[in-house]
Amino acid sequence: MTTRGVLYVHSAPRALCPHVEWAVAGVLGGRVQLDWIRQPASPGTWRAEFSWKGEAGTASKLASALRGWHLLRFEVTAEPSAAAEGERYSATPDLGIFHAVTGIHGDILVPEDRLRAALARSTQGETDLEAEIAKLLGKPWDDELEPFRYAGEGAPVRWLHQVV
Repeated sequence: MTTRGVLYVHSAPRALCPHVEWAVAGVLGGRVQLDWIRQPASPGTWRAEFSWKGEAGTASKLASALRGWHLLRFEVTAEPSAAAEGERYSATPDLGIFHAVTGIHGDILVPEDRLRAALARSTQGETDLEAEIAKLLGKPWDDELEPFRYAGEGAPVRWLHQVV
């Protein structure tokens, strides 16, 4: 069963760009050339978007292939399919990697055991429930990546032709 998704490289130093392409090509099994443009949120870095199609689990393979580079900010999304839920991976140098399962409408689906653990930690006074829920939803990653998501001058524009 195949799915499709998007790789967003939000910022990468110029020297890392070909390595990102090689890593993505290694996962997808073919040559990959990304259209790199300057990242205005972080001078000296570059950004790119790449739509992909592959087997369920490809998003996790892409995230794993890219996660070891400290200076890289990226997100990988996969649409839900008949065989698998959707996925979202976000990575920043300071926070590391975040993974979420997403439903058909893009909502993050939080497993019961993770909610129970967050509630237990807050009940025991280890942490604040609001902060725990924010982490479960990826808010710290969203906060750090938001300035990089802004499509600066020259960024590709994606027109949506079908509304679900």
